[in-house]
Amino acid sequence: MPDQPTSNITLPHRRLKLDTLVRLRWLAVGGQSAALLVVYVGLGYPMPAGPAFAMVALSAWLNIFLKIRWPSAMRLSERAATFQLAYDILQMSGLLYLTGGLGNPFAFLLMAPVMVSAAGLSARYTVILGILATVCASVLAVVHMPLPWPVGDEFSLPVVYSAGIWIALVSTLGFMAIYAFRVAEEARQLADALAATELVLAREQHLNALDGLATAAAHELGTPLATIYLAAKELADEFEDGDHRAEDLALIHSQAERCRGILRQLTSLSSEADRTYQRMPVSQLLEDVIDPHRGTGVAIHSDWTGTGPEPVGTRNAAIRYGLGNLVENAVDFAKSRVDVTATWDTSALAISIKDDGPGFSVDILGRIGDPYVSVRGGKSSLLDTGGGLGLGIFIAKTLLERTGAKLALENLAPPHTGAHIRVSWPRQVFEQASGVDETMFSAHNGNKTQISHMPANASSDTQVET
Repeated sequence: MPDQPTSNITLPHRRLKLDTLVRLRWLAVGGQSAALLVVYVGLGYPMPAGPAFAMVALSAWLNIFLKIRWPSAMRLSERAATFQLAYDILQMSGLLYLTGGLGNPFAFLLMAPVMVSAAGLSARYTVILGILATVCASVLAVVHMPLPWPVGDEFSLPVVYSAGIWIALVSTLGFMAIYAFRVAEEARQLADALAATELVLAREQHLNALDGLATAAAHELGTPLATIYLAAKELADEFEDGDHRAEDLALIHSQAERCRGILRQLTSLSSEADRTYQRMPVSQLLEDVIDPHRGTGVAIHSDWTGTGPEPVGTRNAAIRYGLGNLVENAVDFAKSRVDVTATWDTSALAISIKDDGPGFSVDILGRIGDPYVSVRGGKSSLLDTGGGLGLGIFIAKTLLERTGAKLALENLAPPHTGAHIRVSWPRQVFEQASGVDETMFSAHNGNKTQISHMPANASSDTQVET
């Protein structure tokens, strides 16, 4: 079944903050300084202390320059961040060259800048930094100064052991970089998808809020409009027939009356007396969800039945949008028929959506509901050249689960074909707004109603792409 595109959304990689790299570099400067002081001053091992401390000081001066030159909150481009991380690799490689190469136990810190890139930059720049770190490790394996060691002793690693360290370093570098990149990429995708979900829900809530705004406007405009109406009516009696001023007043009077009628309609939309608008039974919810998708060449059948009073809930934008998206997906992939049913008892409500299409693809069935799992290819894709982002079912699932629902997605058992989506709520959760007078919906209670709709343009040879 397809995912519907939500909007034309681009998904750029996150930009690293300058302050993040500066803080990490300060941490490195502190650790490198402490290690050099312990080895050179504390243990008294001979080493090229001057060049080593100079390289640490260079990093400190770079941080000071960046702090003065640009604000800490600045977001770096990927290219700029890559250059800074490349510097960190080269600076660490320089220190390792002065202090024993890969024999130095701190050699694995060469991976740190690559891990930062994997978590914050794209795969392209992470690969570049990984290659740079591998080249540096390869050079350090054969070219380096002696490891600081007590006077009179000389520490040297066997060639085979040095090769083993190089292999371990490069293997760990590759594994950790791929792992960090995948975890960060999934987090980025989830954050972007949730942002898209919030935008969709905000739009639906905004549409629902328009009714309240209309009522407020009607209330505020009612008094001045009534004054205009009465004034025009009284002034009309002051002029004789045929006077052009009387005609103008008659026009004002008629237009004021028209405005009063419009305001009465706006007010009635949200009046407390219109409980059907404020609250809706499940049967009305299904009809509201299904109605926009009729006339698409697919027969949509709906029925509802249960034990006890019919569940009545609020006009929840999240539920309407989520169910509507699932029904649209079913219509898009159905060959000729979609069944939407609601069943309930005293403790639960369940809504099932079934179609007679090809069903979910086996290779993505276990991942449906994750962001950016796009399985478009239904009839609507023939008209949509932009393709989907794989957010449709994710957004529907997220919105419905926020209302307390649980979703189950599966294929129909043979010999039937098609997909089956089941959305269920605890009844108390669905009817979370208390105090509703459900007797007004007694005509629906305990009855089973079925509506069949076969559009005129429905045909048995409708094609579906999978």
